[in-house]
Amino acid sequence: MPVINRIAEFAPEMAAWRQHLHRHPELGFDCHATARFVVERLRSFGVDAVHEGIATSGVVALIDGQGPGPTIGLRADMDALPIAEATGAEYASAVPGAMHACGHDGHTAMLLGAARHLAETRNFAGRVALIFQPAEEAGGGAGVMCEDGVLERFDIAEVYALHTRPGAPAGRFLGCAGPVLAAVDTLTVRLRGRGGHGAHPEDCADPVTALVAMVSALQTIASRNRKGTDALILSVTQIESGADGADNVIPETGWFRATIRTYDRAVQDMVEARARDIVNGVAAAMGVEAHIEYERGYPATVNDAEKAALAMDVARDVSGDAADCEPSMGAEDFAYMLERRPGAYLFLGQGDGPPVHHPGFDFNDAVAPLGASWFVRMVETRQPRNAS
Repeated sequence: MPVINRIAEFAPEMAAWRQHLHRHPELGFDCHATARFVVERLRSFGVDAVHEGIATSGVVALIDGQGPGPTIGLRADMDALPIAEATGAEYASAVPGAMHACGHDGHTAMLLGAARHLAETRNFAGRVALIFQPAEEAGGGAGVMCEDGVLERFDIAEVYALHTRPGAPAGRFLGCAGPVLAAVDTLTVRLRGRGGHGAHPEDCADPVTALVAMVSALQTIASRNRKGTDALILSVTQIESGADGADNVIPETGWFRATIRTYDRAVQDMVEARARDIVNGVAAAMGVEAHIEYERGYPATVNDAEKAALAMDVARDVSGDAADCEPSMGAEDFAYMLERRPGAYLFLGQGDGPPVHHPGFDFNDAVAPLGASWFVRMVETRQPRNAS
């Protein structure tokens, strides 16, 4: 069951859709022009209903199959990144400081391709909900769509999504059961001490030494407070204190920020509690005031074991190349949908080239027919037309 012939026929049109979207990137929830483009295509395909303006600019299209059955959800993200493009492509971004550096233009084109074929053939029971989502990169658009009731409103029983994977062989599907991407939290600590002359530290409450002690002590959470089998990364990525050019002044204030990646909610809770204890303890010991902000970001993206196994079986049928992958410490807001409904999130290799979130990244149009075919076969496999 390789690439569907009909999808292969209109692959050049998919590439043209994708390149149009690449040239006109939009950020966050402000994906209105992208949504209009998507809606125009969907209506030309003859879908049964189009619902607009969900989570500001999100779109849900419905296609009825032949006979009764559940509703399966297929999702693509539409937003770009605030990066200046350096691909040199003819269709490079026409929007200064914005580009599709994560393949969302390709994800949208693949789901549009699947929508066209599903609307033409309707070789399935029940219904398909095609979810075009804004603000994956920042803002948690999938979570906002869930809060808007999209899963309940359209009675979606399970959900599936794909993401491009540069560096993996073109056309190879990758996936795993259980956690596939991490929860991401952000710790920000702001300190206020008492500044003064560097020659008289006894008169000061030094935020610099407190910062150093806190950053060092926080690393003991991973080395001493977690089980060896629990995945955890705590990386301090920003730190600042002191006046420019003044090497003889102990500053008044300082701050640092860290990213925390986990798969398990209990580990996530433990890290927050220990981080607060460590920061407050060091602050008290060193005579500085600490203000702690601990922000819970996207939850872990967790594949349902049964649905992931099926998704990989379908991927093998479509491409002949599917392999298990190690979970990543990256994050993805499709997690919000998988928290509420069973389903699976797979990667599709696009070959060698710059990684995602790089100014030289460009989606490989050659793999789009595989992704579109996978979406279609997932529907036909999960909801066969002759199901009782």
